[in-house]
Amino acid sequence: MIENTLKMALSENYPMIIIFTIVMVAIRLMYLLVNNEKFVFYKELMSLVSLLYALLLFYVVTFQDVNYGTNNFVPFKEIFRYTFGSRVFIHNIIGNIILFVPFGYFVAHIMKTKNPLPTIIISLVTSSVIEFTQLKIGRTFDVDDIILNLIGSFLGALIYITINCIENKLPSIFRTNLFKNIIVILFVILIVILYSKYTFWGIIR
Repeated sequence: MIENTLKMALSENYPMIIIFTIVMVAIRLMYLLVNNEKFVFYKELMSLVSLLYALLLFYVVTFQDVNYGTNNFVPFKEIFRYTFGSRVFIHNIIGNIILFVPFGYFVAHIMKTKNPLPTIIISLVTSSVIEFTQLKIGRTFDVDDIILNLIGSFLGALIYITINCIENKLPSIFRTNLFKNIIVILFVILIVILYSKYTFWGIIR
């Protein structure tokens, strides 16, 4: 379900993603050149990925599909309605949590904070705005989605905090930009290999 949602978002928005990526990369490179600032691959990639994630996230949560559900203003009503481990449970419960894990991580990373509370507050505002917007565009409002999104954001913030704590205890050589660049490049290669069966043309057709 989550994989299908991602493929749908990519197939529907690949022209925008390509244009946006090229324009943002050009602007950023020109900014670094004009201001004589150092190019750090992993930092630039993370910034670009966070922007692309935000675009896809807001597309997914505002996509006007056919929705036959009803509004839910009672906390935990929908969460406990699904059978644990069922397909619907994975899509509606696990999916809503996973959807906001990167959001929590990126927010915590941008603020450079070890306190998850600011991230949770920003996530609460963001998720609430999304749900009220869905209510106005023909989709349904579900307070449980907000709760699940907050859990995902909290987990994302914890991941950032954990990585940051581990990094601070590593030898200095493992905290250099060169080492981080190598790790990120290897990670990107791994992702490409794992998803190689989904060719570019297979995604967009």
